[in-house]
Amino acid sequence: MPSLSPSNLILSPVRTKPRKPAKRSCIVESLISLCSQGRLKEAISHLDLLARKGLRLDSTILAFLLHQCANTRSLKEGKWVHLHLKLTGQKHANTFVTNHIIDMYFKCGDHIEARKVFDKMSVRNLYSWNNVLSGYARLGMLNPARRLFDKMPEKDVVSWNTIVIGYARCGNYFEALRFYSRLRRESVGFNAFSFAGVLIVGVKLKDVRLTRQVHCQVFVAGYVSNVVLSSSIADAYAKCGEMGDARRVFDEMASRDVFAWTTLISGYAQWGDMESARGLFDMMPKKNSVSWTALVSGYARNGLGHAALESFRKMMLFCVKPDQFTFSSCLTACASLASLKHGKQVHAYLIRTGFKPNMIVVSSLIDMYSKSGRLDLCEQVFTLTGDKQDVMLWNPMISALAQHGYGNEAIRLFDDMVMSGVKPNRVTLVVILNACSHSGLVEEGLAFFKSMSHDHGIQPDEEHYSCLIDLLGRAGNFDEVMNQLEKMPCKVDDRIWNALIGVCSIHGNEELGRKAAEHLIELNPQSSAAYLLLSSVYAASGKWESVEKVRHLMGQRCVRKGQAISWVEIQNKIHAFSS
Repeated sequence: MPSLSPSNLILSPVRTKPRKPAKRSCIVESLISLCSQGRLKEAISHLDLLARKGLRLDSTILAFLLHQCANTRSLKEGKWVHLHLKLTGQKHANTFVTNHIIDMYFKCGDHIEARKVFDKMSVRNLYSWNNVLSGYARLGMLNPARRLFDKMPEKDVVSWNTIVIGYARCGNYFEALRFYSRLRRESVGFNAFSFAGVLIVGVKLKDVRLTRQVHCQVFVAGYVSNVVLSSSIADAYAKCGEMGDARRVFDEMASRDVFAWTTLISGYAQWGDMESARGLFDMMPKKNSVSWTALVSGYARNGLGHAALESFRKMMLFCVKPDQFTFSSCLTACASLASLKHGKQVHAYLIRTGFKPNMIVVSSLIDMYSKSGRLDLCEQVFTLTGDKQDVMLWNPMISALAQHGYGNEAIRLFDDMVMSGVKPNRVTLVVILNACSHSGLVEEGLAFFKSMSHDHGIQPDEEHYSCLIDLLGRAGNFDEVMNQLEKMPCKVDDRIWNALIGVCSIHGNEELGRKAAEHLIELNPQSSAAYLLLSSVYAASGKWESVEKVRHLMGQRCVRKGQAISWVEIQNKIHAFSS
């Protein structure tokens, strides 16, 4: 979606008469040169010398420095620029520079300093108010944003767009729609960005009706020719599952950029239509790293690991630079194939090129090594990662221990995580409950489940309850299973019924397994999983006639069993076998 952050352009004051540019000192020229080369820290170190020589930087250069600090999230360097202003007698800088100081503090996450600077301003313009409003919205601080919005002496379309998008991104969809309706009634007018917030609401709620209403308004307002807005509408349709509407919007676009093409490719990939995604990708007149990543990611997500790795290979042959998401998708593909050789090659490339992986790539590395049977390498990656304050690093490591049957070790690692100050999320609790279930640690698993809301502030959802059912069922405690099913606050979905059928199959509980399978078939009549699980329950009880009846019923209802695939790697080539 388009961003409504303050303009990144640095505007010089309007002058009525042209004047010759003042000759800059060599120190100032050196400072600007270092900034342009990305050596911001060295550039800022020149400020001390300028202060000692009594030299002042003009507003344009100060704004340029603050802009660089903001874009690189360099709070320390930004504070040095602010201090330099005070030391050189510019404690109360002009409005132009002060607006850049506020923007720098907000982009670096220091809203307190940003607000202090704003409150001390002797002269504020509309840009100053919008700057603070946008800063609060960007940080998800909608309460102070709303208070500031209500105090604004003047509001323009940027002010309204910012508050609408802020509420939409924070999940307060009612307020986003309410402010959008107010905007349409106001006399300030609207622009192409005014529709961004309500499109976000349509996507988040999967509300295709709302998306169509916005599409109509965009058409009536005459903004259909806007490539970014039309691409956002196509994206909204795609995320709502309406690929026909998304394709029509795409086909009707007078001009298309790489983002428009990539949006539709991602949409097809999201819904499993990789044939259409590939066809569209091949038609693209120009491809970049994002479009290649969309294709690689689509193949990986849809279980087509070979195609994902082949696309990545071609991407590298075309000298397209991969990004964090590309590597994450490749490692996911390697994990799905349990291809340790290819996973190691990707890892080696990261090391050889000095690529600094983010936490998503590191967690994908751990997951790949775990699914390839190398727990020792999982632990090595985990140990060598310096910053361990992200829960995304701990989750795959706990999961790896659980998958390899080390339940007690997984619990110890969970305790270490909590002791180090990292707060578990809902995925962490799913992982640790699975660890307890697969290792037969019933009492420990129940203790974790009970501590979720009390100790960690996480309300159990359907996935947590399916883990609990699996935990109790594997231990043969079916009375407690029924008790949990009866008092479950959330709706019993297919994951819970699947877990129940699975444990019934293990213990041969035919009656309960049959009831669970009936519920699962009712939820999704064309899914083969319920029929196969029910036949395994009958098989465990030795009722082969009933197994045959279930298979016959699958044939009558045209339910097809998913193809089973095995593979083996011989002489650097993976051979797949289907049955």
